[in-house]
Amino acid sequence: MVSVAAAPAKAPSTAPPILATEGLGKRFGHFRALSDVTVAFPEGGITAIIGPNGAGKSTFFNLISGAFPPSEGRVLFRGRDITGAAPHAFARMGIAKSFQITNVFPHLTVRENVRVAAQARRVRFAFFRDRAAYPELAERAEELLGEVGLGARMDRLARELAHGEQRALEIAVALAAEPSLLLLDEPTAGMSPEETREMMDLVQRLAETRTLILVEHKMKLVMGLCRRLVVLHQGQLLAEGSPDDIRAHPEVRRVYLGNTAGKITGTTA
Repeated sequence: MVSVAAAPAKAPSTAPPILATEGLGKRFGHFRALSDVTVAFPEGGITAIIGPNGAGKSTFFNLISGAFPPSEGRVLFRGRDITGAAPHAFARMGIAKSFQITNVFPHLTVRENVRVAAQARRVRFAFFRDRAAYPELAERAEELLGEVGLGARMDRLARELAHGEQRALEIAVALAAEPSLLLLDEPTAGMSPEETREMMDLVQRLAETRTLILVEHKMKLVMGLCRRLVVLHQGQLLAEGSPDDIRAHPEVRRVYLGNTAGKITGTTA
């Protein structure tokens, strides 16, 4: 069983949200995957997006990360309307994402993967200049790899890493964009209990200096890890609040009745 230390309680913030959606919706042909979702994400700490299968979590994540545009509604970052902006524009604004499927260059070393990402951010249109022209990139890559726990694996090929290490590398690649907001799609998917513990430790460390929004199906983890949860159901916002608020919410309990009821109360892993 994997356990995570409870996140310390913090006083409610009066600061404007780092990310917000207004009436967000998405249709795929005649199918409505998401409908009228209005929610604000506070700056700092970790917020989890949860819900049963088919709740619209992946669609919502794709909309707030710029993977595809909404059919209606708006996405705002620090009060600025970024609806429909291209993914590279999200990165320039300080939003980075790491998806469930590992996306690294397997034939490059761990260090090279991060250096390439850092170079893409730093030099933009001069991306193909000789890397020797940017000696600070190697240093930054080493710093990021140390932060995610891969400092001793920098010269290994990415394909040689274990699954959990590859996910950590992908996060290091995302961090090369110097984001203030990091979006993580099921960061512990496919991991062993030990890998899960290591990833959750990393997520907690990252949240000390950044805002994190994640989708995660392991309910006991998010209940102990996150300051705030957003619950989707059938493509709509069902509830939002602290873990205690969500545990006590009658509609959330109704949705999770049956073989997942224990997950809401935190009685199963």
